[in-house]
Amino acid sequence: MIKIKIPLFVFLFTVLLISCNNKTNSDKSIAKTETKALKKILFVVTSHDEKGDTGEKTGYYLGEVSHPWDVLHTAGYEIDFVSPLGGKAPVDAFDMTDSINKKFWDNDLYRNKIENTKKPNEVHPDDYVAIHYAGGHGAMWDFADNLEIAEIAKQIYENNGVVSAVCHGPAGLVNIKLSNGSYLVDGKKVNAFTNEEEIKVKLENVVPFLLEDTLKERGAIFEKSAPFNMHVVTDNRLITGQNPQSAHSVGKATLNELQRLTKSAK
Repeated sequence: MIKIKIPLFVFLFTVLLISCNNKTNSDKSIAKTETKALKKILFVVTSHDEKGDTGEKTGYYLGEVSHPWDVLHTAGYEIDFVSPLGGKAPVDAFDMTDSINKKFWDNDLYRNKIENTKKPNEVHPDDYVAIHYAGGHGAMWDFADNLEIAEIAKQIYENNGVVSAVCHGPAGLVNIKLSNGSYLVDGKKVNAFTNEEEIKVKLENVVPFLLEDTLKERGAIFEKSAPFNMHVVTDNRLITGQNPQSAHSVGKATLNELQRLTKSAK
């Protein structure tokens, strides 16, 4: 038998290389496990496409979907869409000069999702760590009284999840009641599209109710900035933004809250 002598430094280098490869594979496995551990986020969009009897079209405000989506999708969360009627959701403020709007609209997967939204009875609340209500004037007609989506939001919140909404999206919050019978917004700091902003767009007598007033009636502590200035409020896993200018910051605040909850659970 011929014995081959391997220099000591070659032997040590080989052992080190194998060890590094094993660590790399282990790190990749951990990373994959952590990615899979990120649950989904549910976005709510309106099915309503007319501003009362004005003859003007409306729907969900594209930037109030795309900007939070960009923040959360980039962070690794998968996003699903639900609307009161399911199917194709009407879109408002279709501004492709906004690079984030274009990025969202050009994403084939998410373009297909928002054009084929889930019906409320197709949603399993336990699949989601957060729910986000996107605005657009259409939300004023079909969010508040949709008890199915309100129940989904309640379950997500009571599962220690996050509820967020922006602009007219908080219309979906006004009738959410928790298991103890209290309104979700009762005693919490919130904001939304203000009375002043509604007057400035000349729709205060067109919308079925004024969002600011109704949130106050439900016990919310309403905060606001001057019309069309960015304003975001976080209070006990409830995140609200005042207007379209606040959409990106709502996404960031939601991400921060989800990361905080993840750390506290460890």
